[in-house]
Amino acid sequence: MTEPIENAEDSAESTPGDQGMNTIHRAQLLLEQDEAITAKVDAGATPEEAIDPTNKEFGPQGHPEQVQIRVAKRAQMLKDGVEPYPVHLNVTDTITSVRDRYDGKLEAGQETEDIVGIAGRVLFLRNGGGLCFVQLSSGDGTRIQGMISKREVGADSLKRFKQLVDLGDHLYLRGRVIASKTGELSVFATEWDIAAKALQPLPALHKELTEEQRTRKPYLAMIVDDGVRKMVRRRSAVVSSLRHTFEDHDFLEVETPMLQTVHGGAAARPFTTHMNAFDIDLFLRIAPELFLKRCLVGGIERVFEINRDFRNEGVDGTHAPEFTMLEAYQAYGTYDTIGDLTKELIQKSAMEAFGSLNVELLNGDHYDFGGEWKQISMYDSLSESLGEEITPETGVDRLRTIADKLGLDEEPAENHGKLVEHLWEHFWQDKLYEPTFVRDFPVETSPLVKAHRTKKGVVEKWDLYVRGFELATGYSELNDPVVQRQRFVEQAKMASQGDVEAMDIDEDFLEALGVGMPPAGGMGMGIDRLLIALTGATIRETITFPLVKPIN
Repeated sequence: MTEPIENAEDSAESTPGDQGMNTIHRAQLLLEQDEAITAKVDAGATPEEAIDPTNKEFGPQGHPEQVQIRVAKRAQMLKDGVEPYPVHLNVTDTITSVRDRYDGKLEAGQETEDIVGIAGRVLFLRNGGGLCFVQLSSGDGTRIQGMISKREVGADSLKRFKQLVDLGDHLYLRGRVIASKTGELSVFATEWDIAAKALQPLPALHKELTEEQRTRKPYLAMIVDDGVRKMVRRRSAVVSSLRHTFEDHDFLEVETPMLQTVHGGAAARPFTTHMNAFDIDLFLRIAPELFLKRCLVGGIERVFEINRDFRNEGVDGTHAPEFTMLEAYQAYGTYDTIGDLTKELIQKSAMEAFGSLNVELLNGDHYDFGGEWKQISMYDSLSESLGEEITPETGVDRLRTIADKLGLDEEPAENHGKLVEHLWEHFWQDKLYEPTFVRDFPVETSPLVKAHRTKKGVVEKWDLYVRGFELATGYSELNDPVVQRQRFVEQAKMASQGDVEAMDIDEDFLEALGVGMPPAGGMGMGIDRLLIALTGATIRETITFPLVKPIN
């Protein structure tokens, strides 16, 4: 038996520690139950005799009955000298390849002498007298029928099959390809083995998973839900397409630090952590921008990164605290040239993942990424909505009066730029359904962006809106170290006034700019949001393993 953990309570603090010790004690209890079941099987009990369905001995925290019986079957296999998790099986064919070769080519009852070795997860099981039927599924959801007969494998092997195999097990079959009497493409097994014994049962395959099951146990959704598998594959296709497009334009992919001593590159609240070795506080990065610009300084003139960002903000249908970000910078480009590239990136991703620029969303609607994309000015569109002209010279008092009349909540450290964006979002944010570039932002909210060539108080920045939400942003990048220092100082003042999203002053980055960064265009786009735009899913549905709050 496993040695008990003594005095566990004494080693824990009263609050968070108690929960941790509960977890340890439950693991200890389940180990003891596993060992008790195994001991009974080793002593001669059948799997059915070795379990305690009511959990009289181990209580409500013990294994459910279905798990107990599977643990007992695992123990029976080990007792019989059969490995429940073998290292290697002679898998020579995939279920998909067998389907591709034989689908529609065999008449009902027709048999071939072609031998295949396949493996898949058991999703259906029917045990008859001398013939058992099993449905195996590959990882991509392709299914095939397996037939195990007394005539082919022998009475003892068939008995073991009926006794040991459960729904959810990974099963290996080797045998001839045939069509059953009903015309179902099948593998008529001459041998079988359990490739991996599943101790946990699958959810009911005829019922839809709950949102709770999807987010907390996405591996179950991948098994039973074709839509989830499609999302994983489409995400992979989109990311692959993005990389190919960048390669076509001679961009290099780099990796920049996740842990940073100064948070910057975006207006967002960071996560903080502590590094014991240096005894310093660090930030999980909110954006890779300032490091990618260092690459431009170093002579890598076309650079991109696809990697994780972390922002300690709200969670909703388009926001997650951990997300995948794409950022790219092109020397001697502008926000116009980087906008053209962004459009190409998105359109090629749609073609790669869906085969069309007119994509079908999850609700059945279609969305067209083709044609010319609309462009509007932030100040002009706001003026149009208000019925009065708003310019970079419009005073804060006037903007605040308008916001008060509209009933907009006041945010901390509201300056001209924040108020303009706040008002614009009220009128426009969820109204821009077709792909639309919103151009020319206030300088106060864009500390890393170059001033507009002809419009005072405005910077060369666009936000791309798709289906009512922001998908990407692009700049003509600020490369004047003196102006950048001024902008950082203004950000620091905003932070001192209560703006938790304001940037810190990054002296190392300023020193790098002083070495000389060429003029450049830059863009950023969330990969998760791109999947939202292409599919109509929520952000949780696009992230394979979304962060969820622990149940306890």
